[in-house]
Amino acid sequence: MDQFLAILACAVLAGLTILQGALIAGAPLGRMAWGGQHRVLPAKLRAGSALSIGIYVLFAYAALAKASLVPPVVNESFTAITMWVMTAYFVLGVVMNGISRSKLERLIMTPTTLALATIYLVLAAQ
Repeated sequence: MDQFLAILACAVLAGLTILQGALIAGAPLGRMAWGGQHRVLPAKLRAGSALSIGIYVLFAYAALAKASLVPPVVNESFTAITMWVMTAYFVLGVVMNGISRSKLERLIMTPTTLALATIYLVLAAQ
């Protein structure tokens, strides 16, 4: 079950990476991210999207490490703590996306983030 959840988390994060990459490239999808205030993201938010991609890679690696699909970065205790921190991050993301002024962000990103929060919670609790 852990391996399935880790791969599912990676698939969702890959989808978010594609979205962030499109935003960096100037796609008019800005209503789905960063508060939804811009149709096309300005340079500062594009930089934030690039940073997000790096963070998604770390999140994916942590899920894979927790499921023993890759070696832990430091040790299993560090991975366990990291998973709880990431779970809290996604729970905060659910709240932030849920209160967004952007209808698209609320409708698409809130359930996406909720799915990730749930996956990371289950993985963290294992």
